Amino acid sequence: MPFRLTPTFRETLAAASRPLAGIWVCSGSPLVAEICAGAGLDWTLIDTEHSPHSLDSVLAQLQAVAAYPITPVVRVPVGDVVTIKQVLDLGAQNILVPMISSVTDAERAVSAVRYPPRGVRGVGSALARSARWNRVDGYLDDADGHVSLVVQIETREGVEAAAEIAAVDGVDGVFVGPSDLAASMGLLGQQTHPDVRTAVLRTFDAVRAAGKPVGVNAFDPDVADGYLSAGATFVLVGADVTLLARGSEALAARFVPQP
Repeated sequence: MPFRLTPTFRETLAAASRPLAGIWVCSGSPLVAEICAGAGLDWTLIDTEHSPHSLDSVLAQLQAVAAYPITPVVRVPVGDVVTIKQVLDLGAQNILVPMISSVTDAERAVSAVRYPPRGVRGVGSALARSARWNRVDGYLDDADGHVSLVVQIETREGVEAAAEIAAVDGVDGVFVGPSDLAASMGLLGQQTHPDVRTAVLRTFDAVRAAGKPVGVNAFDPDVADGYLSAGATFVLVGADVTLLARGSEALAARFVPQP
């Protein structure tokens, strides 16, 4: 029976009439991923860079959120060809690659998500959920259309090269990471520092001039609003683990006598 895959993040962004708001899923829990998927947000980031995710847990989370009208994006821990191949074969259609600081980095990421002759992705569609075990008609011929790639700029070097990175064929969007960018600028832990915000906005301008969507991470609602006003196309406005941490702390503050 022929199987139709869902629209990619690229297509979702192109069709949107407003910026898209998303949430990190860092807990590694398919149950928590499903709770977040049903909250009414536009997209979710399953993060394998800083979270206790395995291939098994990524698969389970993709399956858990599939029933909901939300677009899942998987951030791989590094732009490694084998890692990207495995995540794609799990059925992830949308990949975010961190620490992209040059055109060469971006081109390598593009190559990793594409089959030969345009790239180096290993061919295993008959064995993999990506093509639903060959139930997706013409998957190999249309594979580029089934996958979208967002690259993450989070260094000073990346900011300087943002226009060229965004212009790379096969890069569907650029996501700015203020936390690592702050560290790269000698401002560790100060992602809302004025100099960091200026660097983020410079990246916005360069990416938008290249005609590509640009996103950013901003858990502070006021900061998020500022970036949205500056032209962010997609934002991450919270995370499962931080919501649980801050919520449980608020309960403790309310009901437990403080020393």
